[in-house]
Amino acid sequence: MPDSTTTSTTIAPTPGEAWAQMTAGNERFVGGTPEHPRQDAERRAQLTNGQQPIAALFGCSDSRLGAEIIFDAGLGDLFVVRNAGQVVGDEVLGTLEFAVGALGIPLIVVLGHDSCGAVKAAIDTIDADAEPQTFYLQRLIDMIVPSVKRAHRELELAPGDDHALDAHEVGRLHIEASVGALLERSILISEAVASGRLAVVGANYDLANGRVDPHTVVGSL
Repeated sequence: MPDSTTTSTTIAPTPGEAWAQMTAGNERFVGGTPEHPRQDAERRAQLTNGQQPIAALFGCSDSRLGAEIIFDAGLGDLFVVRNAGQVVGDEVLGTLEFAVGALGIPLIVVLGHDSCGAVKAAIDTIDADAEPQTFYLQRLIDMIVPSVKRAHRELELAPGDDHALDAHEVGRLHIEASVGALLERSILISEAVASGRLAVVGANYDLANGRVDPHTVVGSL
């Protein structure tokens, strides 16, 4: 289990302060002026006694979403949880509850992205002629399918009209659903939000320009 010991007596940032730090880092990344902070030997030595990340990032495992890179963060800054399609399972919930309960992080960022392969697979699997997936991959895809069906309903599409689905919109709905699942399934996380100690932000990463655009916010920033 990750060490829950904090590295100093520094007061943890508020959810708004943590989000401000992350957005400032993303702006540096987008502008091509990253500072690569807290990545030296001194920082590495500081972290041997524990960690005090400013936020937990729950995102897709896509190789183009290097968390610390796109937020221009350093060692010990982000508590990162990733899987294909950022689907909320028991392991994810347990890990994020550790981040909130033991590490006291004030912010969870749920990060999806454009051109997500898992989202595309979920859209494709609705087709009766879709190729069968492996057992575990299908279980993962099945957790995204509800967002595909919701997009169908909202667009009032007829069965089989999957070609008309906007993958970006399905991805947005899935990010929103992932945020909702964290709050619905974890009493610890929902109570932390209700108390004002924690905020949850759902956002999309634009592969072309590198910008992180938030669209779902639960809690106060």
